[in-house]
Amino acid sequence: MDYIADKIFKNKSFIDFGLSIKSFEFCQFKNCDFSNSRLNNISFLECTFSDCNFSEVKIEHTAFKDVFFENCKLLGMQFQDSNPFLLQMRFTKCNLNLSSFYQVNLKQTSFIQCSLIETDFTESNLYAACFSNSDLSGAVFEHCDLQKADFRTAQNFIFDLNRNKVKGAKFSRENLMGLLIHYNIEIE
Repeated sequence: MDYIADKIFKNKSFIDFGLSIKSFEFCQFKNCDFSNSRLNNISFLECTFSDCNFSEVKIEHTAFKDVFFENCKLLGMQFQDSNPFLLQMRFTKCNLNLSSFYQVNLKQTSFIQCSLIETDFTESNLYAACFSNSDLSGAVFEHCDLQKADFRTAQNFIFDLNRNKVKGAKFSRENLMGLLIHYNIEIE
């Protein structure tokens, strides 16, 4: 079978192997373990993942079209390997530490209460993205489009204003230090 729609998967383990199904539409995955799997060339359309583990999953040419991740562990994910066509994802309370979004179009993506420690966003399009209450310790923002992005409640980010497009981006007074650190100035 190559196609599944409107199915709920609960407490399933896909450890160390991939899925034989190539397309999932309107499916829900709850408390599933995909760690170390190969999810290559699979399409997920309007799927929801809750409390799932995706650590070290291979996602070459995998399509994520309007996919929602909630309370998921996505350590070391290489999102630049996924299929960029109609890519749209949202993340809430997810651990995305050590992941990479190199050159990924993340326009209007929301990262709500996520851990994004040492995540690589180099050359990503983060236009109007939201980082609400997310930890960005050590995250890399180089040559990114951060225009209209919302960093007002984000924590621990540092990036160079001269190396990113930031017109219309939103910051709070409390987190301005991450923007000024490159200027070697003292703020009291």
